[in-house]
This record gives sequence, C-alpha cells and structure tokens, in this order.
Amino acid sequence: MTGIRFLDSLGGIPAADWDALVPDGNPFVSHAFLSGMEAKGCLREDYGWKPYHLGIFDSHDRLVAASPTYLKGNSHGEFVFDWSWASAWERAGGDYYPKMLVASPYSPVPGPRLLVRDGLEADILRNRLTAALVDEADRLGLSSIHANFLADADLDAFDDRWLVRSDYQFHWHNQAYADFDGFLASLKAKKRKNIRQERAYAEASGLRLSMRGGDELSDDEWRQIHALYALTFDLKGNHAALTSRFFQYLGRTLGPKVQVAMARDGQEIVAMALFLRGGDALYGRYWGASVEVSGLHFELCYYRGIDYAIREGIGRFEPGAQGEHKLARGFLPTLTHSRHYIAHEGFRQAVAGALEQEALHRETYRDELLAHSPYADR
Repeated sequence: MTGIRFLDSLGGIPAADWDALVPDGNPFVSHAFLSGMEAKGCLREDYGWKPYHLGIFDSHDRLVAASPTYLKGNSHGEFVFDWSWASAWERAGGDYYPKMLVASPYSPVPGPRLLVRDGLEADILRNRLTAALVDEADRLGLSSIHANFLADADLDAFDDRWLVRSDYQFHWHNQAYADFDGFLASLKAKKRKNIRQERAYAEASGLRLSMRGGDELSDDEWRQIHALYALTFDLKGNHAALTSRFFQYLGRTLGPKVQVAMARDGQEIVAMALFLRGGDALYGRYWGASVEVSGLHFELCYYRGIDYAIREGIGRFEPGAQGEHKLARGFLPTLTHSRHYIAHEGFRQAVAGALEQEALHRETYRDELLAHSPYADR
C-alpha cells in the first residue's frame, strides 16, 4: 500500500473502482450518488460542504480503500446533531468549524463508511482509514471528526480515541409476507384497523396513485417531483439543497433503483415519495405534496414502500430518520451508530460525559417504544 490521498472530488476516480469497495450495494455511498451531488450543485462551499475524500491506493495506483469525507463549515444536512458541542467550544474561544465529516450528504442512512473489498486485509484497511483521518485532522488543526450512520462492520476500526454515540431509527423487516394483507395479519387488531382506514382515505381521495421506476419518468415529471420536494422544505422554512438536475440525474443514472410513489390529479403530480433501492433494502428519502389529503402521506411514504418490498422480496425498508408515528405502522426501533473524534482532550472528556447521560435516556426510550409494539406476538 503506497499512497494515502485526500481528494477534492470523486470525478478523477473511476466509478467501477469506487463501487467495487461498496459491499452491500448501498446506493448512498455509490459513486453515482456521491459524484452526482458534487456535479449537480448540491454540495457547495456556501452550503458548508467541501469534498475531501480519503483514498488509499496500491503500488499500481488502484484504489483499495476509501471513505466519503467532507470538510464542513456547519452542521446542516447531517442528522447526528452536534450544535450544542459547537456552541460550547466556540463559547470557550475555539473554532469548531471547519470539522471533518465521514458520511453520505443529506442522508441519514446507515451503511458502510470505511469502504474496502471483502478479504483478509479488510480490517487492516479499515484501521488504516481511521488512522489516516485522525492524522489529517490533526495536521489541519481541526476540532473534530464525525463518522455518521456506520455499518456494523466499521465499528471495530474506531479505537478508544473515538467517542461512541447511538440513536434509534424505525425500520420495517419483511417476515416473508405473501402480500400486504399478510403483513397486516401480524399486527394487533387496532393497528390493523387504523392502517386499513388510512389506506381507504387515500384511495377515496379521487387521486390516481401509482409507483414507478426512475427510468420511466420524463424530465417534466422529474421537474414536478422536485418542485414538490422543494415546496415542502419551503413550507417548513428550510432550504432544499438537492437540485432539480440531481433528481433528473438520479432517474437517468440509477433507473429502476429509484422508485417514486405518486398521486396525480389529472396529469399533475400533487404528491410524491421518492425511494432508493440497494442490496436487500429499500430506502425512503424525500416527500412532497401540494395538497392535504387524509392518509396520503402514510400511503405514499410507508404503505406503498411496504407493499413494494413484499412484492420484490426485499428484506428491509428504512423510511428515514426520526418519527415515533412509524412505530404504529409496523416500523420497529433499530440502533444506529456514529463515532466522534474530539481533538482537545479536555473538551473530549466533557462531550463524553454528555454522551453517557444521553445513552441512559436512550435505553429508557427504547424500552418505552417496545412496550408499544404494534405486532401481535411482541
């Protein structure tokens, strides 16, 4: 292994070389997804994103390990929130930003972050990646490194210098259901009744509901879908960072790996939920609507996804971050992992203490959630 490099773009790395390091086909760390964000105007320095990808190359200049890495000027678009850490460090007179982030931008999706091929050297390479991240952060004088939504295979590569943080998302697991009614049969009677009622409201709306692959949609349909995504962000007072060009690019590049559940009023798309598929998982990502219809959000974001996963034999459906309301609809709490390197020893100890208290609350929270499982046998 002869070369460790930090790269300001994925443009110079062949897609096949990068994707050969992604073990589970996770679309959110694929070359297409990450380079598309760079090329289509989603990652800009004025948004706080500067690509700084880590690569390890062999003597033939072949990529053998990598991490999707960024220098961040803020904490937007990360979903593992460290605003209070930043505020505390800056009150003490330090510069928290820029910091280093190992993640998939705007994507709270668990998956590999230390990308290596399977084999005897996999663990060695993962350890080299984390060591290189620390060395570079120290060389640059950065306050911290944050590795978010890690795969289980990544965890052992983070030594005691990295602080442990976990949280819960709500995931659905396919128990070899024959159809949606088979899934409903596994639920408690009240939950089953509520879901049927919500689906009935959406079906009775008069809107035409469907689910289509990204390669089936025209550029105009993609523009409508993006407009709904942007409108939803605007209504919440947030900034829609993903561009229309990126949405169209996803449809052309990933094709049927992108799925869109939508509702039409005539020819106009008035609500949509966008999904990505990879490996044995379906990932729910973006929602948008220009109408308010009872049950429509649940139908497009959750029930269409479950139905699709059952039909396609997909084992897991991850609908996105947060949302206790997902529990009643068949999604159970699933632990997610992040690791954090804080350069200053005193500040590291202060953050460690806060994380210990956070962990105690988290376990209590999980027990409370599982006490309200929607499933009849749990």
